[in-house]
Amino acid sequence: MEDCIFCKIINKEIPGSIVYENDKVLAFNDINPQAPVHIIVVPKKHVKSVMEADREISGDLINAIQEIAKEQGVDEKGFRVITNCGEDGGQTVNHLHFHILAGKKLSEKIL
Repeated sequence: MEDCIFCKIINKEIPGSIVYENDKVLAFNDINPQAPVHIIVVPKKHVKSVMEADREISGDLINAIQEIAKEQGVDEKGFRVITNCGEDGGQTVNHLHFHILAGKKLSEKIL
């Protein structure tokens, strides 16, 4: 998608603070962090939302989240993983993405 901001970060057309990358997944620091660790994890293939994700993409993302949590040192203490789906679900970028939030005791409050 040519106007997708996440696709532009994936294609290195605009800068992103990349913390993880493999051939199928890219992860970068959120520009408006809600926790000390706030990382966005996206598939490199443009997928609109979780409703369009297949098993392969889902598995790639979960595996990346596990690796990132270990690399960030939050795997033991805990972290939150969030995805929003559709307008009513709060999705503001129409490219499937997961938020990893960690680095402090997280409240029950929903993003």
